[in-house]
Amino acid sequence: MLELRRLSKSYGGKRVLAELSHSFRAGEFIAIMGDSGVGKSTLLNLVAGLDHPDNPAEAPVIVDGIAMSSLDDDAATRLRRERMGFIFQAFHVLPHLNLLQNVALPLLLNGLPQQRAADMLSAVGLKGREADYPHQLSGGELQRVAIARALVHRPALVLADEPTGNLDPDTAHQILLLLQQEIRSSGACTIMVTHSVAAAAMADSTLILGKDGLLPAPSVKPSAQ
Repeated sequence: MLELRRLSKSYGGKRVLAELSHSFRAGEFIAIMGDSGVGKSTLLNLVAGLDHPDNPAEAPVIVDGIAMSSLDDDAATRLRRERMGFIFQAFHVLPHLNLLQNVALPLLLNGLPQQRAADMLSAVGLKGREADYPHQLSGGELQRVAIARALVHRPALVLADEPTGNLDPDTAHQILLLLQQEIRSSGACTIMVTHSVAAAAMADSTLILGKDGLLPAPSVKPSAQ
């Protein structure tokens, strides 16, 4: 589903990611951990085509057989819209749309039936809040809206940047169970960046991003399946 081939990225002459290579299969739920500033969020942005690698001619990011660097802006936008779901740390919930409209937006853009939007709001614990607007919500509630929106169109690739960072432990656990359920039902590949060992333990496996690339983290055990 996703292949990284010697992916490199620098900012201002400082190398953040250096020749990173790894393959991710459909249906996998992978957690990525690592020190702050090591490039975890940068990695997600590069996979999504929201940032550009140092070596685009080498096709370092392959999504579902497509080299992201081969796409122009319009084509990359279409691929993200149709095949990806991105859970941002900063939510990016649209303030002028109510909650139902925010969650339904990927369905609308992809020409899909919109009934699932209400179901996803219910799944993240926001049933009855469909007509509310983002300014009426707490940070944790906004995070749940962002998660519902990322999953609503059943994307093939889910990229989650600290998806439980604004949630209490009980809600975080429920959200991660929802991620597991969606992955299993749709066969999506999910990559979750997290600082939380508890969150990482819900994934199928955990990788540590560091100067030597992506390496297994044997100390973080997956939850019982």
